[in-house]
Amino acid sequence: MLSYPAAIPLSTRTLNHLADRIRLHRQQRRSRWRRLDPGRQALLALAHLRNGDTYTRLAAGFEIGVATAWRYVQEAIALLAAAAEDLAAAMRRIQRLAHAILDGTLIPIDRVRSQKPYYSGKHRRHGVNVQVIADAAGRLVWASPALPGTAHDLSAARTHGIIDALTSQDVMTFADKGYQGARGSVRTPFKRHRYRPKLSRRQKAVNRAHARIRARGERAIATLKTWKVLAKLRCCPRRASVIVQAILVLHGVETNCYGE
Repeated sequence: MLSYPAAIPLSTRTLNHLADRIRLHRQQRRSRWRRLDPGRQALLALAHLRNGDTYTRLAAGFEIGVATAWRYVQEAIALLAAAAEDLAAAMRRIQRLAHAILDGTLIPIDRVRSQKPYYSGKHRRHGVNVQVIADAAGRLVWASPALPGTAHDLSAARTHGIIDALTSQDVMTFADKGYQGARGSVRTPFKRHRYRPKLSRRQKAVNRAHARIRARGERAIATLKTWKVLAKLRCCPRRASVIVQAILVLHGVETNCYGE
């Protein structure tokens, strides 16, 4: 099998952060000698998460077995996910924002045995629903655990307690028409309906202004999907949540947007 060097568009700060976590974990477990040192294991996990490299390719590149590559990556993901913020912790940062942007995205998955809960009629494909909160500049602030793709965005946001949390902290939040009826501090555009077939000039102007603000939230979703492992998950859908949480931790280390 041929092999070649590849680049990972991440800083050494991120690599060192993950390597330190792995090193501490090994010391706590008094782990025996392993095929890869903490730095190489961290590089292995980042290649999988950022570049989307398969376990077969990683095993060949790092000269280890496929099962070993899988085990090392899963261990790194679990260590990162354990340090991820829940919504309550993230709200301490979100409540300081000028306003927030809420949107949902579908992470594609392979077809699974129990397909029906994961099939999104809106996107016409199988996947998991992830809710994303961005700041006024479109930077990724927080992402929710994954729900089956059949979940409507508003239902998913309510399930995770996002609407209640934003409202309780009085955070002005902009969202698309999929969140109609959220109420609280969530603002959605005007929508035509049966008894109001046309919008007024003022309502159209409000919708245009709303769309300009909300469009920045797409940047946060694009940022999340720069981690190529999310291009199409080829694992059990129930593992999507820990992968997203691990990526959030790495993103926070990489960008350090809020100086924390």
